[in-house]
Amino acid sequence: MRHGLRLSEYPKRLALLAVLTATAALTINPAPAWATTAAESDTPDRWLLDAADDDTRFERLEQYLGGFSAAMWETKARYVRVHEALAIGNRALALYHWEKIGSAIRGGYLKRPARRANADALFLDNAWPEAAKAFEEGDDQRAWEAFTRARAACMACHVAEDVAFMNEQAIFTELVAPSTASDD
Repeated sequence: MRHGLRLSEYPKRLALLAVLTATAALTINPAPAWATTAAESDTPDRWLLDAADDDTRFERLEQYLGGFSAAMWETKARYVRVHEALAIGNRALALYHWEKIGSAIRGGYLKRPARRANADALFLDNAWPEAAKAFEEGDDQRAWEAFTRARAACMACHVAEDVAFMNEQAIFTELVAPSTASDD
């Protein structure tokens, strides 16, 4: 697909990147000759390397990387960018951010597997690929219609995950397709 990768390869690449990043961080020599001693390094910039053991390092990494909310934070930012791109007729940019939304959600349920069932069933298996296809095809009206259906799928997922209060924010009440802006 775009950038030489099929959409199905993004989750694999994201997981590989996470493993490689964690591995690189954990294989750095914790006390190179030029470094300070453990007693001198009670500073927050060595929060990972100065951990007592690998279990503590992994716990710190899990805490740092966050749960599903971190994925939703990225999803929200990119959802806003999708809306902006569609508003100016830049469907290629909309598609770019849309693909990243899929990766962010898949990365989120890598960290919180219990979120996967609803994310897949209500969004990623239907609304997400439908919108991606509409953004690629070049019909503005169809792109906005797909965006609207995806918005509804997002909101349905929030209800299914017992966080319906998420639907009461500007991203869902104000960022709507131009044809539905007056209907809300």
